[in-house]
Amino acid sequence: MRVFMLGWEFPPYISGGLGTACHGLTKAMDELGLDVTFVLPKPLDENASGHVKILSPRQCKQTQTYRNPDQIHEVERNDDFTHTTFHEIPSLLQPYITPEYYQQKIETIVRERTVDYIREAGGETAVDEWYQMIADIDIEPTGAGQYGGDMYTEAHRYAASAVRLAMQEDFDVIHAHDWMTYPAAIAVASVTGKPLVVHVHSTEFDRSGEHVNQMIYNIENRGMHAANKIIAVSDLTRNIIISRYGVLGEKVEVVYNGVEQNGESRMAFDHVGISNDEKIVLFLGRITMQKGPEYFLMAARKVLEKVDNVKFVIAGTGDMMHRIIEMAAQMGIGHKVLFTGFLRGKDLEKVYQMADLYVMPSVSEPFGIAPLEALNHDVPVLISKQSGVAEVLTHVLKVDFWDVNEMANKIIAVLKYPPLQLTLREHGNFEVRRLKWAGAAEKCKQIYQEMVQHV
Repeated sequence: MRVFMLGWEFPPYISGGLGTACHGLTKAMDELGLDVTFVLPKPLDENASGHVKILSPRQCKQTQTYRNPDQIHEVERNDDFTHTTFHEIPSLLQPYITPEYYQQKIETIVRERTVDYIREAGGETAVDEWYQMIADIDIEPTGAGQYGGDMYTEAHRYAASAVRLAMQEDFDVIHAHDWMTYPAAIAVASVTGKPLVVHVHSTEFDRSGEHVNQMIYNIENRGMHAANKIIAVSDLTRNIIISRYGVLGEKVEVVYNGVEQNGESRMAFDHVGISNDEKIVLFLGRITMQKGPEYFLMAARKVLEKVDNVKFVIAGTGDMMHRIIEMAAQMGIGHKVLFTGFLRGKDLEKVYQMADLYVMPSVSEPFGIAPLEALNHDVPVLISKQSGVAEVLTHVLKVDFWDVNEMANKIIAVLKYPPLQLTLREHGNFEVRRLKWAGAAEKCKQIYQEMVQHV
C-alpha cells in the first residue's frame, strides 16, 4: 500500500500536537511496511531528525520561491524510516513576512500555477472540478481574525507544488492532515482520481468556538465533503463533523492517537528557580481560548488559598499570552506562576519530569496528546471532560473546564495526599502503555484497504 500524505508540520518544527501526531503515526506506518510519501511545506533541519530520508528543495532566494517552488533534490541519510520519503516545499509562512500589497499578486500566481498543473494532468474537466471545490472560499485580508491572508496563500501555493509532486509519484491513496492541506488534497485527488482520506485533528469550532473564521470553515467543509473517508481523533470530533459540517456518520471513522513510549523514569532537578519542597502543577499547550488557560489561573488562585508551597508552570505561547500574564498579576499570584514559553526536546522532557500534576482544562479538545505524554512520564493527570482523550483514559481525574472550584479541589487532593498521587501515577502509566501508534496505524491501513477495494 502506497500513501501520498500531506502534512503541515513535523518534528522538530512543531507548533502543537499535529506535528507530534504526524510523526508518531508515520513512524508506525513505516514499521507496518506502508510506503509513505510525506509532503511538508516547512524546511527540516538535516541534523534534527535522525529517522528520515529527506527530499529537500534547493535553497532559493525569497523572490524566487514563489516563481518556482518545486525544485527538489534528495539528501541521503541513515534513517529508522525505511519505507518513508519526505518532500519539503519552501514556505514563507512566517508572521508579517509577506507585505499585504503582495497578497493579491501571489494569490493569482498560485491559482494559475495550480490550474496549469491540473490541466496538464487531468484536462479541463479536472480544472472545472477544482474551481467548483474552492468556489465559496472567501479570502480575508492579512491580519483579519485569527488567521492572516498569508496562511491562505501558503496553503494554495503548497497545493500547487503538491500537485506537481503527485504527478511524479505512484500511490494508492491520499491522506491529508487538517485544513491547511485540504486545498492540496482536493487538487491531487482531482488530478489522479485516487481516493482521499482527510484526518481531522481539530476543527474551527474547537479553535474559535462559535465565532469561526468563515474562510477556514469553508475550506474544512469542502475538504470533508470531497473526501471518500474522514478520520476523526475522537467521538467528540466525530460528532462535531456530523452536526456542524453535515457529513454522514458512515463516512467518519474514529482513530485514537497514541504515544511513543520513552521508558524513562522520573528525575530530580536542581537550580531551576524552584525550591525542593515546592510542588509543580503544569499547564502545557497553546495559550489560547481553546485550551482554557484562564480557568487554570482561576483554579490556581483557589489552590493557593489552601496550599502555599506550589508553583504553577504555564508552558507554551499563543494569542492570549499577555492577557494571561496580566491576569496572574491582577489576581496577586504572579509570583506563583512561571511562564516558560514554547518548549521542545530536552526542555519538554525536563518540565514533565519536574511536574507533580499535569492539568489540561481545555474548553474543546478534539483529542489531547499532552496528557498521554504526561502519563508516559509518570505524571498524574487532570483533564477536562470536554476532551477526546477523556474517552480513552480511566485512571485520571476529570472535571468540567468551567468548574474551577472542583478543579482546585482535585489539584489540592493530589498535592496533599501522596497515596492518591502514587495511585494515579502507577495506574495511569500502566494504562497509557496500551495506547500505541501501532494500533492507530493498523486501523488507518484497514481504512485504506477498504477504500482501494471499493474504488
